[in-house]
Amino acid sequence: LPIYKPDSKCYNYFYRTIKKSGVLKRIKMNFKKINIITGHYGSGKTNVSVNMALDLAAKGEKVTVVDLDIVNPYFRTADFKELFGKHDISLTVPTYANSNLDIPALGFDMNGIADRDGYIIIDVGGDDEGAKALGRYKPIFDRYDTQMLYVINRCRYLTKEPEEALQLMYEIENASGMKCTGIINNTNLGSETDSEIIHRSVDYADKVCQAAGLPLVAVTAKDEYLDGIDKAYPIKVYVKKLWEEFGDEAGQ
Repeated sequence: LPIYKPDSKCYNYFYRTIKKSGVLKRIKMNFKKINIITGHYGSGKTNVSVNMALDLAAKGEKVTVVDLDIVNPYFRTADFKELFGKHDISLTVPTYANSNLDIPALGFDMNGIADRDGYIIIDVGGDDEGAKALGRYKPIFDRYDTQMLYVINRCRYLTKEPEEALQLMYEIENASGMKCTGIINNTNLGSETDSEIIHRSVDYADKVCQAAGLPLVAVTAKDEYLDGIDKAYPIKVYVKKLWEEFGDEAGQ
């Protein structure tokens, strides 16, 4: 395929043309009954979780999102209660999530949640404490069709090298007593993300998958950055860094 500078007139025309022709193919996510999304700080796992929930809801499926991210008070699925409500997505959160108290108390009836019709998306904190919180529900997860997807981001501190990303995955597995079943490449640099960043992450993600012995489930990014990418799963950006949100407000 020819290479054009992103956002140029030639690029936009070429992109629209081949997209209409069917050359650009996007995957359909293979959802299980219970879908656990984990990853290190800044991997973008919460944004991936939000997109997966909205994807299922758009197909008319019943969806419950469980916010088990007790580690990071700034980027929680609990903050999307209004958005989820508009799409009939159920949300279960720690007792103190989205309040002035940042010490959540876990009191989930996970048995009851798992017995609900439809799909479950669980957003898990990205360190040992978050993984331990997940681990207490392992006996329940073992009774259902469950997958645990590890989200990686080459642009994030401490996971820039495949070995670093792999080590953090092992730490999450050891703390939770559960094993990851697949990897999502969600490499991004926030608002500075472009197609070049996504393409440069392909080899990195392949090395992580090969070393872990796990399949690459998806490469996630805005649709316009995914041309030529295998296992592309377009997503929108719902979770923004605090400084990006302030920048948006300043520009209004």
